[in-house]
Amino acid sequence: MFDFDLPTSRLETDSIRWDAFDKEKAIPLWVADMDFQSPPCVIEALNNRVQNGVYGYTHSPLQLNRMIAQYLLEQYQWKIDPSWIVILPSVVSGLYTAVKQLTNSDENILVPNPVYHHLRLACSSSEREFHEMPLQLHDGRWVFPTDSLPDLITQNTTLALFCNPQNPGSTVFTESELREFGNCCVENNLWICSDEIHAGLVLDEEKKHIPLASLSEEISKRTVTLMSLNKTFNFPGVGLAWAVAENPALRKAIGVGLHETIAPPSLFAYTATMAAITKGEPWRQELIKYLRVNRDLIQNRIKSIDKLSIGKMEGSYLAWIDCKNLNHPNPYQLLLDAGLATSPGSQFGQSDFVRLNFGTQKSRLIQALDVIEFACA
Repeated sequence: MFDFDLPTSRLETDSIRWDAFDKEKAIPLWVADMDFQSPPCVIEALNNRVQNGVYGYTHSPLQLNRMIAQYLLEQYQWKIDPSWIVILPSVVSGLYTAVKQLTNSDENILVPNPVYHHLRLACSSSEREFHEMPLQLHDGRWVFPTDSLPDLITQNTTLALFCNPQNPGSTVFTESELREFGNCCVENNLWICSDEIHAGLVLDEEKKHIPLASLSEEISKRTVTLMSLNKTFNFPGVGLAWAVAENPALRKAIGVGLHETIAPPSLFAYTATMAAITKGEPWRQELIKYLRVNRDLIQNRIKSIDKLSIGKMEGSYLAWIDCKNLNHPNPYQLLLDAGLATSPGSQFGQSDFVRLNFGTQKSRLIQALDVIEFACA
């Protein structure tokens, strides 16, 4: 029904991903946005809004919170009150606000390693000390060593940052893993800020996304959940995000700065998000099938290359490739010199890895894997 093999050109569109490198020298598979067109329903809705011709100041649609609440119920069996939702311009702005508002300058924060770099940057930009929670590869999955988590918590620890599905490791945490982490935070009186932007991109057919805050009232009242459809439906340039917080104090904290120093979403962001919620599911299902093929292609090729390894890829379109056995001081630069731009592992806390974005046409991915094989030969 939807042709994800259809070639797309992002040149001369001011694309961050495609303009960062010379297209004649490197295939750019780094920052996390996809090369596919957004769903036809989103394109049609945006076209209709453009044809309206008036683009004045626009408030959040009155029905949006109800639509999001219904979407979360249908997708994740998570029943929330629409009043728990705070509309944000992005998940990243929510991360920075949560760190600044939920901690004091003399308090510290728990942050996974490896993890999406903005979780650490949110701490350093607010001049907050953070302690890393090292993830371990167990049966091909990047998971918390939960028995040692309490040892990382000090009397000054007040907030834990979380990422599920995990970026860059792509783990989709199980209910028992989530409960262990959430209950540890509750027992130690920690706030939780959970980045769940990749929730709609679970690739493992045996897994499903479980919002951390859906597990119990105790965990919910200590958690701010950050979500968005930007990644799933590929419109980060016009998208919005939302926070879910049952606790009124957390809702107030995450809303600090909105419409003051933090701009609201654009009118097109509301249009795109509502179209994806109401009509985007068939497209999402086909996307997941396509990404599974790309995932399997990567796993088979990487496993065939001596000195490289990769864990299970349960969610998202990001491959976390272990380059330690290459014994090269800079695997990212090695691949870049060979003609492939990835994200350097140092960005996520582990310099012996690279992160590869496989949200692209299969033909381009094959070219990228050929480059990797050549560079590692």
